[in-house]
This record gives sequence, C-alpha cells and structure tokens, in this order.
Amino acid sequence: MRKIQMVDLKGQYEGIKERVNQSVLDVIESTAFINGPEVHQFQKELEEYLDVKHVIPCANGTDALQIAMMGLGLKPGDEVITADFTFAATVEVIALLGLTPVLVDVDPITFNIDTAAIKKAITSKTKAIVPVHLFGLAANMDEIMDIAKEHNLFVIEDNAQGIGGDYISKDGSKKKTGTIGHVASTSFFPSKNLGCYGDGGAIFTNDDDLAHIIRGVVNHGMYKRYHHDVVGVNSRLDSIQATILRAKLPNLDTYNKARRDAAAKYNKAFEGIENIITPTCSCSCSSEMKENCVLHVYHQYTLKIVNADRDALAAHLNENNIPCGVYYPIPLHLQKAYLDDRYKEENFTVTNQLVKEVISLPMHTELDDEQIEFISTTIINFLAK
Repeated sequence: MRKIQMVDLKGQYEGIKERVNQSVLDVIESTAFINGPEVHQFQKELEEYLDVKHVIPCANGTDALQIAMMGLGLKPGDEVITADFTFAATVEVIALLGLTPVLVDVDPITFNIDTAAIKKAITSKTKAIVPVHLFGLAANMDEIMDIAKEHNLFVIEDNAQGIGGDYISKDGSKKKTGTIGHVASTSFFPSKNLGCYGDGGAIFTNDDDLAHIIRGVVNHGMYKRYHHDVVGVNSRLDSIQATILRAKLPNLDTYNKARRDAAAKYNKAFEGIENIITPTCSCSCSSEMKENCVLHVYHQYTLKIVNADRDALAAHLNENNIPCGVYYPIPLHLQKAYLDDRYKEENFTVTNQLVKEVISLPMHTELDDEQIEFISTTIINFLAK
C-alpha cells in the first residue's frame, strides 16, 4: 500500500507535470512575474468557470477576505457576523480592520453558520454577514440572502474551502459557491481543492463598481501608476502561481468528483457504526436538507465521533501511520485574541460540542480503495474495542 497522506500534492502533480513544468519555464523566460499575461488569462478562465462577472486575483485568501471588506467601505465599529466554528482568518481580518466581530453558533448537521443565530445577533451596527462554506459544503445561502435583504446587509462569502461547489437554491436555480453574495473570497493555498504551489487568492463579485474599487485596493490603491485614488494594499497573484492554477483549473471538476467518490466510499464503510456520524452531502442529506440541496466538494472529510474518545482515536490513527486532523480544536470565541465579555457559553452549545467530536480523515484526489479500506477498518476496529 502506498504511504497515506492527508493531502497528496505530489501524486496530483504527476498528472499535470508536463504542462506545469513547461508553463513555469515559459513565465521565467518571459520575466513577466507580476501581473503578467498568465494572471490575466487565469482571471478570465476562472470568471468563465464560475459564471461570475469579475475575478480579482490577489496574494492569498486572507488578503482576499480583507480586501473584500475594504472594498465595501466597512468602517471601524461596524459589526460583522460570522461563524464561531471556522479557521481564525475569517475573524482575524474583521479585527485587523477595526471592525467588530460578532461570532455565532453553527448548525450541528452542516457545521455552517446557524441562520437563527444570525437573526438574533443583528443590531443597528450590523453591516455584514460572512458565511463560511466550511469543509466544502455550502452554507444556507437562500436564507442568508433573505436576512441580508431584510436588514440591508452585505454578504461576503468565505469560499476558501468551497471552490467548485454548487448551490441549488429553493427556486431550483444553480450557482457556484462564491457567486451568490455581494462579494466572495477564496484561497489557492496548496492544499485547497484548487491550489497553487505557494500562496494565492481571489475575490469574486458581479458588482461592476465594487470590482473597480477592489482592483485599486489590491494594487496600492492605484488605477494609474503613482496615482493613489483609494487606500490600498500590496496583494497581487504572481504569474508563476497563475500559470499553475491555469494548469489545474480544467481539472477542478474531476478533482472534486474524485473527492466525492472517496467520501462515498468512506460513507459506505462507516454505515451502521453507531459512534460515527458521517458528513451530510447532496445525495444523502437529511430530510430537512432535501429542499435546499447542496453539493459537497469535500475540502475536508470530517466525522463526528460520538460516545467515544476522539482524541484516543486520533492517537491510534497516528500510531498506524494514518494522518488525521482536528479542525478546529478551540472555538474562536475562546481564543485569547478574540475573547469578549459579550460572548456567553450557552450561545455556543453546538460549537463547544463539535470541537470535542470532529476528526478529519485523509481526503485528496489520489486516495485509492486500498487506502480507504485500511483507514476505515482501523477506525472501526478501534471503536469496537
């Protein structure tokens, strides 16, 4: 059996090696390293794939989220609602801009932001909602957009883990995640479903005026060299990363299908195991999710381990050379950097439980049946003790 890896970037690279190598050499030969033709071409190709009017590439996913908020003109003191159960970058940029983060609980089935909790958190200072499409599963965008419309709020989709995912609305229409809110951000960190070989990110929007502002923000506030019309940052996707992303983009749907196929095999293996709750997905979602169907792209394959010792299981997997991850072990509202007297533990019951139960298994495009069988059998045998 091949060595099991949490993410097998080397195996994926082998399938596109020839194109990647030649493309990188071509960029080096051209010396067009910043804002070169490869960046502009990637932008156009991603716009076409997503069916969105504007893609603005930038240096990384965290910058993308910050720049989206800067583009919307949010001011210090404005409140931004987001999920307590996610990576810190989401709340980090809110704090960096002097905005007020408002963390709320998540849904126990999808792990995504709880729309009822959003409604309770809205005040006269609320200006935006940041739903995170966690682990590759779209948040409930129909209800989030309805809430935003009712209260005149911006919706900023954090699509760092959901690139290529579809969202099927209650009216039957289908859109790519990241194209539903007013603006969205994504990350091209190497382990993402669409990842480069360094850092990279992008902002998406269908708003022409907002796109214009953001294009200035990413480039020191310039539209014309040495003319600084808005306060900006230095956040540009370099041409080498763009050419790698161009090589990968035509394969994104295939990559995501491979992840869904692997998830289906995991799900089958864990059927009937009472200590394991497998992730919800479009084809086997709970009855209450049927009318608002979503497609999972499994950036992570995350189990809930119930009435069993999750940490002991993680240690057992590591002892058997099976990598795993706990995303995320500490809620954001309990992180030292984001402690706030406003937060009450009774408002985070789901998140506080999830951090004790979740465990993510190897998930990538190169997983094979032998590896999946070994991983699942090792888990089942441990839980049967």
